[in-house]
Amino acid sequence: MSHWLLKTEPEIYSWELLEQDKKTMWEGVRNYQARNNLREMKKGDLVFIYHSGEERMITGVARITKEAYDDPTSSEGKWLVVDIEAVTPLVRPVSLEEIKNTYLLNIMPLATHPRLSVQPVTEDQWNLIIKIAKTEV
Repeated sequence: MSHWLLKTEPEIYSWELLEQDKKTMWEGVRNYQARNNLREMKKGDLVFIYHSGEERMITGVARITKEAYDDPTSSEGKWLVVDIEAVTPLVRPVSLEEIKNTYLLNIMPLATHPRLSVQPVTEDQWNLIIKIAKTEV
Protein backbone atom coordinates (compact mmCIF):
# COMPACT_ATOMS: atom_id res chain seq x y z
CA MET A 1 0.00 0.00 0.00
CA SER A 2 1.16 3.52 -0.82
CA HIS A 3 0.40 6.75 1.01
CA TRP A 4 -0.46 10.14 -0.44
CA LEU A 5 -1.39 13.71 0.38
CA LEU A 6 -4.15 15.66 -1.39
CA LYS A 7 -4.26 19.43 -1.01
CA THR A 8 -7.53 21.32 -1.00
CA GLU A 9 -8.75 24.82 -0.37
CA PRO A 10 -11.13 24.37 2.57
CA GLU A 11 -13.41 27.09 1.18
CA ILE A 12 -13.90 24.94 -1.93
CA TYR A 13 -13.92 21.41 -0.47
CA SER A 14 -12.96 20.79 3.15
CA TRP A 15 -12.27 17.69 5.22
CA GLU A 16 -15.53 18.38 7.04
CA LEU A 17 -17.45 18.32 3.76
CA LEU A 18 -15.80 15.01 2.83
CA GLU A 19 -16.86 13.60 6.21
CA GLN A 20 -20.40 14.79 5.54
CA ASP A 21 -20.44 13.44 1.95
CA LYS A 22 -18.66 10.21 3.03
CA LYS A 23 -17.08 9.93 -0.46
CA THR A 24 -16.25 12.09 -3.46
CA MET A 25 -14.59 12.21 -6.85
CA TRP A 26 -11.28 14.10 -6.46
CA GLU A 27 -11.41 16.26 -9.59
CA GLY A 28 -9.92 19.44 -10.98
CA VAL A 29 -6.22 18.51 -10.89
CA ARG A 30 -4.49 20.42 -13.68
CA ASN A 31 -0.79 19.76 -13.12
CA TYR A 32 1.07 17.00 -14.97
CA GLN A 33 3.11 15.77 -12.00
CA ALA A 34 -0.01 15.72 -9.79
CA ARG A 35 -1.90 13.88 -12.56
CA ASN A 36 0.88 11.30 -12.77
CA ASN A 37 0.65 10.81 -9.01
CA LEU A 38 -3.12 10.24 -9.34
CA ARG A 39 -2.33 7.58 -11.95
CA GLU A 40 -0.13 5.75 -9.41
CA MET A 41 -2.82 5.56 -6.72
CA LYS A 42 -4.32 2.14 -6.04
CA LYS A 43 -7.61 1.16 -4.47
CA GLY A 44 -7.07 0.93 -0.71
CA ASP A 45 -4.18 3.44 -0.57
CA LEU A 46 -4.50 5.90 2.31
CA VAL A 47 -4.44 9.66 1.78
CA PHE A 48 -3.91 12.65 4.02
CA ILE A 49 -6.27 15.57 3.35
CA TYR A 50 -4.39 18.86 3.66
CA HIS A 51 -6.09 22.24 3.95
CA SER A 52 -4.09 24.88 2.11
CA GLY A 53 -4.75 28.61 2.24
CA GLU A 54 -4.86 30.15 5.69
CA GLU A 55 -5.23 26.87 7.64
CA ARG A 56 -2.20 25.00 6.24
CA MET A 57 -2.67 21.71 8.07
CA ILE A 58 -3.33 18.02 7.58
CA THR A 59 -6.86 17.46 8.86
CA GLY A 60 -7.95 13.92 8.03
CA VAL A 61 -7.34 10.52 6.43
CA ALA A 62 -9.16 9.22 3.36
CA ARG A 63 -8.94 6.05 1.29
CA ILE A 64 -8.81 5.55 -2.48
CA THR A 65 -11.96 3.67 -3.52
CA LYS A 66 -11.59 3.90 -7.30
CA GLU A 67 -8.35 4.16 -9.24
CA ALA A 68 -7.64 6.90 -11.77
CA TYR A 69 -10.06 7.49 -14.63
CA ASP A 70 -10.75 10.34 -17.06
CA ASP A 71 -11.82 13.58 -15.39
CA PRO A 72 -15.41 14.23 -16.55
CA THR A 73 -14.99 17.94 -15.71
CA SER A 74 -12.26 18.33 -18.37
CA SER A 75 -12.97 18.80 -22.06
CA GLU A 76 -9.31 18.13 -22.87
CA GLY A 77 -9.41 14.43 -21.95
CA LYS A 78 -5.88 14.22 -20.53
CA TRP A 79 -6.71 14.81 -16.87
CA LEU A 80 -7.58 12.19 -14.25
CA VAL A 81 -9.62 11.80 -11.08
CA VAL A 82 -9.80 9.22 -8.30
CA ASP A 83 -12.63 8.46 -5.91
CA ILE A 84 -11.98 8.71 -2.18
CA GLU A 85 -13.87 8.07 1.04
CA ALA A 86 -13.43 9.63 4.46
CA VAL A 87 -11.71 7.36 7.00
CA THR A 88 -11.02 9.45 10.10
CA PRO A 89 -10.27 13.00 11.17
CA LEU A 90 -6.92 13.61 12.82
CA VAL A 91 -7.29 13.89 16.58
CA ARG A 92 -4.65 16.61 16.41
CA PRO A 93 -4.23 18.34 13.02
CA VAL A 94 -0.59 18.68 11.91
CA SER A 95 0.42 22.12 10.68
CA LEU A 96 2.70 22.99 7.79
CA GLU A 97 4.96 24.81 10.25
CA GLU A 98 5.32 21.64 12.30
CA ILE A 99 6.06 19.62 9.16
CA LYS A 100 8.74 22.10 8.08
CA ASN A 101 10.33 21.94 11.55
CA THR A 102 10.30 18.15 12.00
CA TYR A 103 13.14 15.94 10.83
CA LEU A 104 12.00 13.51 8.09
CA LEU A 105 8.85 15.54 7.42
CA ASN A 106 10.79 18.62 6.31
CA ILE A 107 11.80 16.80 3.11
CA MET A 108 8.20 16.02 2.10
CA PRO A 109 7.04 17.60 -1.16
CA LEU A 110 4.63 19.62 1.00
CA ALA A 111 7.66 21.49 2.37
CA THR A 112 9.87 21.41 -0.72
CA HIS A 113 7.33 21.66 -3.60
CA PRO A 114 4.43 23.52 -1.98
CA ARG A 115 2.41 24.02 -5.18
CA LEU A 116 2.08 20.29 -5.94
CA SER A 117 -1.50 19.28 -5.08
CA VAL A 118 -1.10 15.48 -5.19
CA GLN A 119 1.99 14.14 -3.43
CA PRO A 120 3.48 10.84 -2.34
CA VAL A 121 4.16 10.29 1.37
CA THR A 122 6.72 7.69 2.47
CA GLU A 123 5.71 5.05 4.99
CA ASP A 124 8.05 6.56 7.62
CA GLN A 125 6.59 10.02 7.06
CA TRP A 126 3.06 8.62 7.22
CA ASN A 127 3.72 6.82 10.49
CA LEU A 128 5.33 9.89 12.07
CA ILE A 129 2.42 12.16 11.11
CA ILE A 130 -0.08 9.61 12.44
CA LYS A 131 1.90 9.51 15.72
CA ILE A 132 2.06 13.31 15.99
CA ALA A 133 -1.65 13.49 15.19
CA LYS A 134 -2.46 10.99 17.97
CA THR A 135 -4.68 9.14 15.51
CA GLU A 136 -5.24 5.46 14.79
CA VAL A 137 -6.05 4.34 11.27
